[in-house]
Amino acid sequence: MSSPAVPVRHRVPRIANAAVEKARLTVVPRARSRAKRVPFVTLVSLVLLAGVVGLLLFNTSMQQASFAATSLEEQATSLAAREQTLQMEIEDLRNQDRVAEQAQAMGMVIPAAPTFLGLDGTVQGEKVPALPEDKLDLTPPAPVKPLVLAPAPTIVKVTAEPAPVDRAAKKHRARDARR
Repeated sequence: MSSPAVPVRHRVPRIANAAVEKARLTVVPRARSRAKRVPFVTLVSLVLLAGVVGLLLFNTSMQQASFAATSLEEQATSLAAREQTLQMEIEDLRNQDRVAEQAQAMGMVIPAAPTFLGLDGTVQGEKVPALPEDKLDLTPPAPVKPLVLAPAPTIVKVTAEPAPVDRAAKKHRARDARR
């Protein structure tokens, strides 16, 4: 029925020897597997190219922003100058002397006595009509010049007496005329 009977004692060392043989470590030569360089070089090139393109786009956008800022600054300067011009025009239009001159040019005069209007429409005060003679002289008087700038005139009187004649000079003139 079974194979020839081998004692168990003899079988154990054979199994043990086979297990020891299998368990023994041996040095395995290292397999040199080189990573392929093409994908790595391609990846590094793409990263480098993307960085250069990104820097170029960033620089271009910064230049455009700089041009826009310069344009806006010029526009702001122009608008500030325009605002200052308009402010000066408004100040000129609000000048009291100018308003008074225009009022007089339209025939307005200062009334002799003030009158007041009440909220109910009543007039309080004297009703004195203003006449053109009531207008004020708005032109200021000419300034007085100091004596240094306006000295008294120097008057020189010329007499009608003939000057003495120099006979020697008269002879020289006559001689020169003959030649």
